[in-house]
Amino acid sequence: MTKPELFDTVELLVDLPEQGIRQGAVGAIVHCYSDNTYEVEFTNEDGETLALCTLSPDQFIVVWRAKTKKWVPIAERIEALMSHLSEEAAEEVLDFARFLHMRKQRSLVGRKATIKEALG
Repeated sequence: MTKPELFDTVELLVDLPEQGIRQGAVGAIVHCYSDNTYEVEFTNEDGETLALCTLSPDQFIVVWRAKTKKWVPIAERIEALMSHLSEEAAEEVLDFARFLHMRKQRSLVGRKATIKEALG
């Protein structure tokens, strides 16, 4: 995984009740400290600062890269989240991914059968 950088957009993985910021909030890195912590600014819809928080990388994931001006691919976001889960929880995620894959495969088989019937 790539190290977070200045102006990257991040998604918070934990609640910060003392600042009134909840898990899932989106903020921007406004300063990178030498001790591997980051100052993240959270704003409202009008761009007004709600909170400035010093966070460690285990408290957020990067969702948009300022340098490339691109969203972080879903697979990379999932990988980042997985690194914060216990082995047991990671197994549950893997089982769910298998279920989704199996459901998609069955859906494709069903569609092919329907098309085949329609074509006679």
